[in-house]
Formats: sequence, structure tokens, C-alpha cells
Amino acid sequence: MEVAGYIAAIFIGVSLGLIGGGGSILTVPVLVYLFHIDPVLATTWSLFIVGITSLTGGIRAYARKKVDFKTVSEFGIPSILSIFITRNHILPAIPDVLYQSANFTFTKGSFLMVIFAILMLAASVAMIKSKVSNPASHSVDKPRTGKESFYLMLLGLLVGMLTGLLGAGGGFLIIPALVLIIGLPMKIAIGTSLLIIAINSLFGFLFSLKHYAMNWQIIIPFTVLAIIGLIAGSFFADKIPGDKLKKGFGWFVLVMGIYIIVKELFIH
Repeated sequence: MEVAGYIAAIFIGVSLGLIGGGGSILTVPVLVYLFHIDPVLATTWSLFIVGITSLTGGIRAYARKKVDFKTVSEFGIPSILSIFITRNHILPAIPDVLYQSANFTFTKGSFLMVIFAILMLAASVAMIKSKVSNPASHSVDKPRTGKESFYLMLLGLLVGMLTGLLGAGGGFLIIPALVLIIGLPMKIAIGTSLLIIAINSLFGFLFSLKHYAMNWQIIIPFTVLAIIGLIAGSFFADKIPGDKLKKGFGWFVLVMGIYIIVKELFIH
């Protein structure tokens, strides 16, 4: 199963390289079901893996001048605040056992995985159905309205909470927002998303480091393979139509989300 997990790490990186998101939402399920890591601990490991992998992609995007730093700051500062509150106050406050009966126990770990699955289902439907418009007139230099900045900060708070709670970078939410709310070109939205995911994930990891044990013998190889996948994904990003990529990945995420719900709620 661990071999399958390391193979999955490559595909997680490929997804991040191709569409600037999506791969991070699979990291926790891979760690939980293929490496048999406790879900709460897996969220912390995921923050490091996703953070370092996305940082690699963000640096590559910066070298190609495909990062909007104004967006990174407006989105990132509220996210970091939200991550700190979530990792230090909200997550520890959730009871270890939320419900228990003679035949069924609903734990904190199961709760996180079900929330994860619901998020995956919502993201998959959005990826399968949506076609992101990206008019050529949009540019990084377009003046930012107060409403756009406000929406960005609100989304930063939401994504920060998801990152802190679930260990997911939130790229599947960030990219549509950057394209639809402020009109960033898709290539710049991907690079900007990777840098935002990196900042959020690494701060979340640092906020959690003293509370959880790290198994670097798993984490480091997993991260290296994800980075290799990201570099490969970046190479193919210009060669494969974005709509086909999103739809194919969307169907995969849909199946994974259904599997997690069935596994956590009906199979014990």
C-alpha cells in the first residue's frame, strides 16, 4: 500500500503543476488510507508536503513572472491569521469522540475525513461543470476595486480555516476566485495560487509542529516525489487543454469523495 501511496504522491504533484491546485485535497486521504496515518496527524504532515511542493511551483512561476504579489498579500495575511486560530484553538477544541453507540463510534478523525469528502464532492462538481472565462482584456495591472479586495480577504479567511482544519491548500477554491473575482489570467492565477498555498500550508505546519510527531522517513520521500510530479505537470501544462484536465481530475475527486464517505460512515 505504501508503494501505491508514493505513486499517488507523484500524481498529487502533477495536479498542482497542471492546474495549480487539486492535488493537495488528495494528500490527506492518501496518508490516511494508504499509509494508515491518523487523520489529525495526516493534516499536519500534509501541510508540510503541500507547502514545500507548492513553494517549488511558486518559485518556478515567479521566475517566469507569473505571480501577482499584491494578490498574495491581500489573500495571504487573512489566511495566516485564520490558520493560526484554527490550528491552535478550533482543532484542539473538537472532542476525540463526537458520537458513540453500541455499534458505531464517530471520532474526530472520521469527522475530519467526512468534511474532507464533502469538500471533495463540491470541488469535483465545480471542476466537472464549470468553464472559467478568462477575457484577454484582464491583466495584473488592472486597478483593484475595494469590493474585489474585500472578497479576496474574506476568501482568505475561509481558505485559511480549511487549511488549518483539513491540511488542504484550497487551490480548487483559490484559482476560480482569482480568475472570476479579480480577472487574473489563468497562467498567473496558477502561479499566484501555488505561492498562496505554500505560504498557508507552511505557516500551518509551523503552528502545529510542536503538537505532533513527524515521521520524516515517510514525509521527505513523499515530498520529493510530489515535487517531481509538479515539475512534470508544469511541463505538460501548456500542452493539454485546461478544460479536459479539470474535468478528468474532477471525476477522480468525485469518486474519492464518495469512497471516503462510504468508508467512514458505513464500513468499519
